[in-house]
Amino acid sequence: MERFVRKATAKDLPVVLDLIESGRRIMRENDNPHQWGDSHPTVEQIEDDIANGCSYLLMEDGRAIATFAFIPGPDVTYAVIYDGQWIDTDRLYYVLHRVASAHGQHGIMTSILDYCFTKTCNIRIDTHRDNKPMQGALAKAGFHYCGIIHLLNGDERLAYQKIIDSQ
Repeated sequence: MERFVRKATAKDLPVVLDLIESGRRIMRENDNPHQWGDSHPTVEQIEDDIANGCSYLLMEDGRAIATFAFIPGPDVTYAVIYDGQWIDTDRLYYVLHRVASAHGQHGIMTSILDYCFTKTCNIRIDTHRDNKPMQGALAKAGFHYCGIIHLLNGDERLAYQKIIDSQ
């Protein structure tokens, strides 16, 4: 079972969309039907992520088992945080968005974060209050809860950050 991460290409769009749909099903099964609903992320968002070189696939034994967007900050929705504060506001950070996996996969966040922390020492991520599996994975990975942010549509998200010593 060898895992590695690679950038998604335009040819991967159907695979990414299948993984996103799998992520929606997993969220619904875990009492989190509202975070993505039936229409988020949009096909256009995924196409933009791919075109901007920010869409990635986690591969295992020749097949994609997860997808995520890994985007350099600043993220406009992270400019204002309520009921808390970011660990650090001066250093460049990356944002992890749109994490989704095939059903029945384990250790996805560990594999994704291991890759991401080879690219940066400062990662921010947000999730829905109902997304208990993601909150647990972030706590296990050593992320700190920082407060509440609001998406452009006004929806609330729990915000997390982790900084590791740069090498």
